[in-house]
Amino acid sequence: MKILAIGAHPDDIEIFMYGILALYKKKKYDLYLGVATDGSLGGVGSKQKLREKRILETKKALIDLGIPHCFNFPDGFLGHDISHKEIIREYVLSINPDLIVTHYKKDYHSDHKNLSRIITEVAGHYIPVIYCETMMGINFFPSYYVDISEVFQMKKKAILCHKSQSPKRFINLVEMMNGY
Repeated sequence: MKILAIGAHPDDIEIFMYGILALYKKKKYDLYLGVATDGSLGGVGSKQKLREKRILETKKALIDLGIPHCFNFPDGFLGHDISHKEIIREYVLSINPDLIVTHYKKDYHSDHKNLSRIITEVAGHYIPVIYCETMMGINFFPSYYVDISEVFQMKKKAILCHKSQSPKRFINLVEMMNGY
């Protein structure tokens, strides 16, 4: 089975999707990972240095799952250029996955919402799409949950690779969200 996970920013797969992907990896499914934006607005200092640092962090964090394809679209502007949709469509078609995991359409972040819309438009009518939880579950009413207890430590380790993002705050968040 081929699974495509695509997050809007470096660290989104780790925070929102890592658990289910690690379970799929244990089942020996083929994983394909995509990171849509360059992450250059997610911190302070030089955008170029932050972009480079965040991409390196996500590659290190995802090493146990695979090597992410980084689209490097500008952070904060995903979907503003019509070419983004076409490039993502071509990527999805080149993989022809059996399932796509991405952000929910009512997520709090504009890049997350836009990626959800793009994926739904380019693939939603012929490839099943499951949507990951939003930050703090805001505007998210799942039909089911997946128990990731057996891979939760791996998820935490991956999140901690994102030093530029003060990752302990995300650890606290996922521990709380996964605690009920």
